[in-house]
Amino acid sequence: MKIQPDRRSADTPRDPFALASTRVHEAAGPGRRAFALFQAARHPGPLVWVLPAHQHQRPLPAGLPQGVADRLLLIEARSETDLLWSVEECLRAGPLGLVLAEPEKPLSLTAGRRLQLAAEAGRTPGLMLIREGQGSTAAETRWACDPISAPWDSTGHQWRLIKNKKGTTGLWTVHWDGTSTTCHMVSEAVQ
Repeated sequence: MKIQPDRRSADTPRDPFALASTRVHEAAGPGRRAFALFQAARHPGPLVWVLPAHQHQRPLPAGLPQGVADRLLLIEARSETDLLWSVEECLRAGPLGLVLAEPEKPLSLTAGRRLQLAAEAGRTPGLMLIREGQGSTAAETRWACDPISAPWDSTGHQWRLIKNKKGTTGLWTVHWDGTSTTCHMVSEAVQ
């Protein structure tokens, strides 16, 4: 068998779930927090999660993957403007492992572009956990994340890459082992 040389550029991720380190990405759907925790477990270094102050659902340390709680800093923003300002400042400050945020309103093109520039300046990836239909045109990638049921397991997920400025999209069925922070692909990508 003849092996063809890999023609991907050096900055093309080989891992389908890798987030470009100097860009802001989006995750939507009921499984977006599971996707965020998966990403948080894989990114070394300090983690920042920016939430609206009035939001009652918070990541609880006991329920987080091993090693995440020790590195996680929660920021409670009083307004959407404060939330975006906090995200921008954290992205720009670097070097953080990952900046996560849960905006309540759709990002404007200007806000999305400001976050991208901040991520580039700080060399830090960002992941915005958005509501359905609230995506920004400035996002590098957008993931639709849904939990799925399986008779043998309750940790199944379907992660669909629906927007990718650098390449192809796809759909993966995964089983996430939160104890070991590993993700096992149950199916290959469906285009």
